[in-house]
Formats: sequence, structure tokens, C-alpha cells
Amino acid sequence: MLRIESLRRGRFGPFDLALAPGEACAVVGPSGAGKSVFLRMVADLDPSEGRVSLDGIDREAVPAPLWRRRVTYLAAEAGWWAESVAGHFSADAPSRLGPEREALRLPPEVFGWPVARLSTGERQRLALLRALSGGPRVLLLDEPTASLDPDSVRGAEAVIEARRAAGLIVVLVSHDPAQVARLASRRLAVADGQAIPSATIPSATIPSG
Repeated sequence: MLRIESLRRGRFGPFDLALAPGEACAVVGPSGAGKSVFLRMVADLDPSEGRVSLDGIDREAVPAPLWRRRVTYLAAEAGWWAESVAGHFSADAPSRLGPEREALRLPPEVFGWPVARLSTGERQRLALLRALSGGPRVLLLDEPTASLDPDSVRGAEAVIEARRAAGLIVVLVSHDPAQVARLASRRLAVADGQAIPSATIPSATIPSG
């Protein structure tokens, strides 16, 4: 279980949230409300106060690289540090991630492409695949489909939902109410850096495609 207790940074917070394996929570609110800051605090990318734990183990007891592998943050615009796509994946990734790559509408040869060749949408889909490749326990998604066409959105949502059904905890920032309804059963509403009373969102079936 992911537990977040009195998490804060400056004017942001406090935030409290508990999610069991397979649960998905959408963080909603206007631009500038503090949604991305919340995700970055959970991932230990920004300094914060309070307690974050996974399966009873406090974040502070885990080396930062290992924590971020277990609790993975996917930014709206992911960074790329190698010239080739392959440089961002392990050697076994092409075979291991084949079904998810197909669902994301990426060709098998994409791993051999230079990053400079990728379109914005291809980068966003590959960033999602890269985030999943490490086998995270928690996935923190910041507008993961903002640059995608409708078919690619359906593929990305199907991949996220399949991982969630297998036990992945998902925390999602999205400005698309329909996507929030499809992917999340809970909601953390944020305004002016503060959490406001949450509401349950009716679940919906993820469309295939």
C-alpha cells in the first residue's frame, strides 16, 4: 500500500492519501494548483516534509534511485539522455515489452531509431513504455496522453489499465474529465496548493484499440 501522510512543501499541502495495489487516483484541479508538485514530492524529486511509505517502508529508508524505480514519475515532457531509443531501455526490453509496444502503436524497429527522429507523440508513448519497463509498484503520471491522437490515447489507456489490473498503483494528473472517469476510481482535488474534499468517480471500461 502507498501511504502519504501530511506531505507538504512550503505553501503546498498538507496532502494525505492511501492507495492499495490496483487502485488509481486522479489528481485534479486548475493549472498551477500544485498537481505536478504533489507528484514530484511523492517521487522524492522535490524536497518535502511528511511521510511517504510503500508497504510499510518509509521513503527515507530506501536509496533515492531505488525509490524512484519503485515509485516512478512520468513528466508531461520526459527527458532523453541518449542519442538512440535503445539507450533508454535494457537489452531485453524489445522482447519483454512487445505486447505493450504494440498496444501503443509503435513499430518493432522503434528501439533502433535515433531520438531526434521521434515525433512528439512517439516520444510520449515511448516515455510511458520506458516508465513501465522498470516494473514500478507505483506510477505517477503527469498528463501522459496530452500529445496523442484518439487511437493512441486508447492504446495508452489500455496499457495503463492492464498494469493497474495486475496490481500497479496509479496516480494520474489529467485535465480530461473523460479520461479521469475511465482510468480512476478516486480523486484528489487540489486548489491553490491545498487538497480539497475528494469525491468518488464512477468507473468506466477502457475502450479497446
